[in-house]
Amino acid sequence: MTLPLWFTVTTFVLLGVLLLVDFVVVARRPRIPSMRESALWVICYVLLAVSFAGILWLVAGGRHAGAFLAGWLTEYSLSVDNLFVFVIIMSRFAVPRANQQKVLLFGILVSLLLRGGCILLGAAAIERFSWVFYLFGGFLVYTAIQLARGEGVAGGHEEYTENPLVTRLRGRLPVADGYDGAALLTRRDGKRLVTPMVIVFLAIGSTDLLFALDSIPAIFGLTQEPFVVFTATMFALMGLRQLYFLLGGLLDRLVYLSTGLSIILAFIGAKLILEALHTNELQFLNGGDPVEWAPLIPIWLSLSVIVAVLVITTVASLLRSRSTPDQQPPAADDAPRRIATRVPDAPDTGEQTGS
Repeated sequence: MTLPLWFTVTTFVLLGVLLLVDFVVVARRPRIPSMRESALWVICYVLLAVSFAGILWLVAGGRHAGAFLAGWLTEYSLSVDNLFVFVIIMSRFAVPRANQQKVLLFGILVSLLLRGGCILLGAAAIERFSWVFYLFGGFLVYTAIQLARGEGVAGGHEEYTENPLVTRLRGRLPVADGYDGAALLTRRDGKRLVTPMVIVFLAIGSTDLLFALDSIPAIFGLTQEPFVVFTATMFALMGLRQLYFLLGGLLDRLVYLSTGLSIILAFIGAKLILEALHTNELQFLNGGDPVEWAPLIPIWLSLSVIVAVLVITTVASLLRSRSTPDQQPPAADDAPRRIATRVPDAPDTGEQTGS
């Protein structure tokens, strides 16, 4: 895909400015946004993504625009599932309400950097090794099975289990018994200690890495254009901070989200394997010749399947939540307070500020 230089530069500059503004706002005014404010921001980011798809249609054609939409929806769904883990981590460590925005923004920025690196590595691998499609496809099918069984990164949301890296660092770092605002270092009895915020950041960052390993093969299964992959990923990550506070406790209503994601990942994995067979170059498969019966799944079909699965998953989740009112979570406005207090043995949160 060849794009005008001005279009590429303008796109990345505008996306960078949006992220910078978001970072500056949170750094200067750490607070819990209202439902109305969060809803307006989420709608704004969704409209921006849809508008960009329309512009891409005019500049590069309908196939790439459709690939962007399919990739954006897939990445957005995986990112929403990532929010479940963010909720559990902040609950486990009782992050103060006023600092939750900074933790979320940190998680989003780290996720963007990790996924950006994975995109570059994935694009280079695809260009040099045709068998990478088999590897990506098999990995996605395996991930889908893990999700369906409730064993993947996003498969179960009941509790947070520290990974070995976080456990090892926690044992070696001198961690204070409480927060000091959003500071990473504090001084207690003349000793310099790290605050629990460091452990939270390590947990968020290591979880982001696992999600990046899942999401990048998924979007490369829809398009191999690095520009489309990267922009779809960026648009999917923008607005997640506001979406977190908009959904709040309503995240618990999406009981079938992991099931829907497992179907989507399995479909994309199968699509990648079929595409690899269609353009096969491995000598031990069909003598190195393409497999004629393996079809190429068009992007319009991929987009249709993704949209249908997400709609059915969402509707089914809401219907089930409505049929079990005694298990409904608290209102979204109360979610940040619930997140900060639901774990009785978590570290002392100290003073809390913010509106």
